[in-house]
Amino acid sequence: MKLKFKHLIVMVVMASIGSIIYGFNIKEENLSKANKYIGAGTAGLFLLAMPLFLYKESKGKNMKDYMLTKENIKKMQDKEGENAGNQ
Repeated sequence: MKLKFKHLIVMVVMASIGSIIYGFNIKEENLSKANKYIGAGTAGLFLLAMPLFLYKESKGKNMKDYMLTKENIKKMQDKEGENAGNQ
């Protein structure tokens, strides 16, 4: 499943980039059609590829480790004190 999900993300990115490039290539001939291809490619990147990638990369990670809680702020302050003492 992991390999297939990675391939899906790569295919979405490649299709989106291809759509954007095609839109810029036909811009002089048909402006409205070119804008649709460019917009669809941009939407594909930001509304499909990016959320899929973020979901794939964040799977299995604890989100509490990345939030600013009192406990995590204290850990950061303790690490800063240790680093300042080593210099």
